[in-house]
Amino acid sequence: MRFAVLQITLLVIAGLIGTLVRQLPASALRDPQAYASEMAQMHQRYDAVNLLGLPIGPGMVDLFERLGFFRVFAAPWFVALLTLLVLSIFICTLDRTPRLWRGVRRVTVEQPPAFFDLRLPERARFGHEDLGEGEVATVLRAKRYKIRRALAEDGSVTWIYGDRNQYMKMATLLTHLGLILFLAGGAVTAAFGFETVIFVGEGQTAPVQPVGTPGNLLVKNISFEAPRRPDGAFEDFRTDLAVYQDGQQIARKTIRVNDPLQVQGFVFHQNTFGPSADIEVRDEDGRLVWTGPIILAGEVAGLAQGFLTIPGSSIGMLLFLQSDSSGAPLLAMTGLGPTTAEGSSGIIFNVRLGVGATSDPVDTAGYAVTWTRPGEWTGMVVKNDPGAPIIWTAFGALIVGLMLSFYFPRRRVWARISPQDGVQLAMLTDRYVNGEREFAALLEELTARGGHRPQRGTGPGVGASAGA
Repeated sequence: MRFAVLQITLLVIAGLIGTLVRQLPASALRDPQAYASEMAQMHQRYDAVNLLGLPIGPGMVDLFERLGFFRVFAAPWFVALLTLLVLSIFICTLDRTPRLWRGVRRVTVEQPPAFFDLRLPERARFGHEDLGEGEVATVLRAKRYKIRRALAEDGSVTWIYGDRNQYMKMATLLTHLGLILFLAGGAVTAAFGFETVIFVGEGQTAPVQPVGTPGNLLVKNISFEAPRRPDGAFEDFRTDLAVYQDGQQIARKTIRVNDPLQVQGFVFHQNTFGPSADIEVRDEDGRLVWTGPIILAGEVAGLAQGFLTIPGSSIGMLLFLQSDSSGAPLLAMTGLGPTTAEGSSGIIFNVRLGVGATSDPVDTAGYAVTWTRPGEWTGMVVKNDPGAPIIWTAFGALIVGLMLSFYFPRRRVWARISPQDGVQLAMLTDRYVNGEREFAALLEELTARGGHRPQRGTGPGVGASAGA
């Protein structure tokens, strides 16, 4: 028990660390460049931390990274703790199951006179003339007790045993199973789950998984809408989304927040959106080298920003969405030349275009750039969670196990009937039952049938005598 408490305490502490300390996104754990970028942000965030005037930030970041505090839920030590907890619960369940089964199967109908001592809780006695065997059995059956009888060899004593919800004690195994499945489902999700964020411009197609993945899915943003209310607030944002595999469309749906598209185990959640710019780029011979939307998902000085490397060249273009004094949209483009020996890219042009305008190739390094139209991109969170069915099963097992345990606890009633001692009654219940109240209700029904109230003890924890 102490070991289980220690395990749970360590997991709770680890969970708090994973909640309070910023965690590296999954993409950073797969991409070295993304990892380096994220760790630079970690240093920027925590390097300024001081303790008693000492700058501990840089060393703390390095220590936290070595300990896995920036990736708690994927750290080997956290996985080991979870695995140990699963094994502990599993072994505990295996150990308890035979004892639980023996406990619910064992039925003792005959009990000695001392078992019915009125000084014990939930004990009572009716006079022999007040009640008969038939009345006791009838009342217990009406309360859904399963009845068993036994008769002394000399016929002087009759025992009646009533058992209700005999096997519900086994429901605790469902609760244990639910805990195991929860942890197993989380492990499956961590090991085999997939999650990424995809930005797709209108009319654009993007792969879901890394290029080269067999059976990879492609998503196409057929159209995006973000209508506004009269007060200017967004009323909704939705994407007409199509999913393709091996050149064939396999699904299409207009997705909204909380209304995702599900196909082949992947779930596409509408998450965010922003502006894009559809442009065409032609070389000095008039050949089209690029056409399509540029996603302006970045931000520089409050301006939406995107980037395009002109295909077949070493020229990159930074694009910024601006507006003129009248509020008309402008697309500012900054051309960047090849990287110099000093590691910087030289600026080779700066131009601004209105919607539908085309740049003079003389001003844009020999390329004619046309801003065909403004558009919008959609951002989706894409998940494939093979552990989800296991977790839902775990949730069901936990709920069912708890409901059966709390709402259908076991109750047992014994009656010993003899001419000398009358009708002696005893009740035992699980801890989730108010035994005194249940026993009092049973006695009221028996009193209504027999016409006389029972005798009860007056010891500690025992209801006061109701009279003979």
